[in-house]
Amino acid sequence: MTDDTRPYGAQEPQPQQPYAYPQPPAYPPQPPVTTASGVTVWPGDGAGGGNGGGGSHYAGFSEPQPGSAAPGHRSGPRARKTGTLLAAVAIVAALVGGGSAALVGELTSRGDSTSHSTPVQNASSKSAGGVAAVAKAVSPSIVEIKASTTSGQSTGSGVVITGDGEIITNNHVVAGADTVQVAFSDGSKKTAKVVGTDPGKDLALIKVQGASGLKAAALGDSGKVKVGDEVVAIGSPEGLTGTVTSGIVSALDRDVTVSKEEGRGGQQRERGGPQWPFEFGGNQYNGDTGSSKTTYKAIQTDASLNPGNSGGALINMNGEIIGINSAMYAPASGGGSGESAGSVGLGFAIPVDTVKADLAKLRAGGAGGGNG
Repeated sequence: MTDDTRPYGAQEPQPQQPYAYPQPPAYPPQPPVTTASGVTVWPGDGAGGGNGGGGSHYAGFSEPQPGSAAPGHRSGPRARKTGTLLAAVAIVAALVGGGSAALVGELTSRGDSTSHSTPVQNASSKSAGGVAAVAKAVSPSIVEIKASTTSGQSTGSGVVITGDGEIITNNHVVAGADTVQVAFSDGSKKTAKVVGTDPGKDLALIKVQGASGLKAAALGDSGKVKVGDEVVAIGSPEGLTGTVTSGIVSALDRDVTVSKEEGRGGQQRERGGPQWPFEFGGNQYNGDTGSSKTTYKAIQTDASLNPGNSGGALINMNGEIIGINSAMYAPASGGGSGESAGSVGLGFAIPVDTVKADLAKLRAGGAGGGNG
């Protein structure tokens, strides 16, 4: 008989089994992050991101499978709250990410569309560079005209339209002229003859004798001109050849009335007195227009015009002629001599479309004294 010292009912002790801990994580645990708004975000998501495995993760540890009791496993309300918080954060991130993607997409599409847009021309602004570019390109096509008549000499301007010397100017610059002399931007001078006049449109065509290889101006489209368009005027105000001024188109289709009589336009050096007479709105400006007159639709500009600019060019910022300068308002200086005080920003030009429509008639000798 063997002595058994165990108490009654006691079990024989089994060998002690070591506790089976889970494998260490592939990456070190990450601490929770608190956002600027005070929300605490626990690392991990439901796709196994960052730990290289499937299933859900918490603080870098693999979540125990059902039936295991590994330490560190959280269950109950805290875990559910954490899951809800993670879901909410994921939704917010998706919304923010989507908004960012939309914004980036919009900016990208704008960049793409800009790259395919029409390039801005060098002379598309009223900056000094823009006006300088227009002046450099067009000045060789603008001339000074001196017309001698029985009553004196008038000074105006003209625009070269063909390489062999055809020049457009105002009728009132050369009306009744015995001789016409043209001065070019390079200082050279040549004699011209009057080819045709149209007093009804205040236009005239002269041709330089023996000319070739002249730089002709580009005639634009006055039908596309808009109020506010930037313009450049080139002419010979007060005999100052090649003067450049700039401004904008301030109005369209102004009914301007000018004289068709000889010696009432241009700059009458010998006779003095009020110059460049015209009518607008039933009132006369710069002197009496006389009984023989004509009315046309004009482009109004605030580019500075003075006596001598008459017959010169009004130019858009692409270097195209859009009008022939023809009239200006110059209030009296108040000195009692009848002399004008100069430009006050009210100038008028004959639309270039009128010029183009009248060219064939002018080349054929003009319309005489009619309005045709």
